[in-house]
Amino acid sequence: MSIDDKQHGLEKGGHDLHASATGEIHASFSGYMTGFVLSIILTAIPFWLVMGDVFASKQLTAMLVMAIAAVQIVVHMVYFLHMSPRSEGGWTLMALIFTLIIVGIALAGSLWVMHHLNANMMPVTHDMMKNMP
Repeated sequence: MSIDDKQHGLEKGGHDLHASATGEIHASFSGYMTGFVLSIILTAIPFWLVMGDVFASKQLTAMLVMAIAAVQIVVHMVYFLHMSPRSEGGWTLMALIFTLIIVGIALAGSLWVMHHLNANMMPVTHDMMKNMP
């Protein structure tokens, strides 16, 4: 094998050293550029929604920003992390789903506990606050 072959990623017989053993498709420049452009757009839209004060309702703006953030997470996973049902026999997707389920359970449990703590706390008036240390 010549030095020129090593520089171009070829071994004896012309096989590509950069190819995946499992036959996965590597990303292309156009794939990275598509992900980059989508990321820029999905970053600019929430910025415009917040800075332009487009909606009167802050809750609607927050929900839209969170929805766009979820879409941007998917764009990053597909275009930059190359996660798909085919990658590594589907195990990366299964690990992601398991992680999302655990995070969802933890968040839902935390919100449930905080809601019930708030509902069961004794209300404090201004006069009661004066007597507190």
